[in-house]
This record gives sequence, C-alpha cells and structure tokens, in this order.
Amino acid sequence: MSVNLENKRILLVDDDNDILMSMLAAFEPTGAVIDTARDGNKAVELAEKHQPDLVILDMMLPGRSGFLVMEKIKARKPKNSKPFVIMITGNQGSRHKMFAESLGVSEYFNKPVKLDRLLTSAEKLLATPAV
Repeated sequence: MSVNLENKRILLVDDDNDILMSMLAAFEPTGAVIDTARDGNKAVELAEKHQPDLVILDMMLPGRSGFLVMEKIKARKPKNSKPFVIMITGNQGSRHKMFAESLGVSEYFNKPVKLDRLLTSAEKLLATPAV
C-alpha cells in the first residue's frame, strides 16, 4: 500500500469503462478515497463537491471536454496547487499538450499509459513534503 496516497482523494475521469475500471483497480489498493466520472459535467460536479487532491482526466469526454473541466476546476488557482491534474489522451498532437500545460496540468500522458506510471506520477505529485 502506498503511504503517499492513503486517505488522499482522487477523481478518475474517463468515458471508456474499461480504462476507468482498470484505473480504479490500480488505485483502490493504495488506500486513496476514489470518485469516478464518465463525462466532463459529472467530473466538474464531483470536483466541486469533494475537492480532490488529484484528478486523472481524459481529454476527450462527452458533455464537457477535459480542457473545459480543467478550466473550471483550476480557475483562479495558482500553478502547482491542488487539485493536481494528470491528463491522459489518445491525441498525439503537441499543440494539445501545450494548451493543457497552459491550463495548469501537472502531467500529460498519451494513451495507452501504463498503470504503474500513473501510480508513480500520482505518488510523486501527492508526496507530503518533509517537515
């Protein structure tokens, strides 16, 4: 079990049920509190309601794109502040990556992304600083 993720709130967002269930299966053993959404509008609703520490966000979503979700949940928040966002996408274009970075994305991965890479990135982003 990952100490870095225990009791952290993570929102997983993807409209592909297989990907969503795979991410859920990977993150459940970490002790994180997990919410899931299959569309952008539900993602925004859950993010506003639960204030997650981390959002793993697909770019292409029904209802509201990942970019529009990011604009909403990262509005008026300083760069590198919670919620951290890892965007995952099947789009290979660098223009989309640059736009995501301008919105405050912490990590940007092209699909397929290995689950251990997502876990490592989440742990790094949510690591509690040494006191």
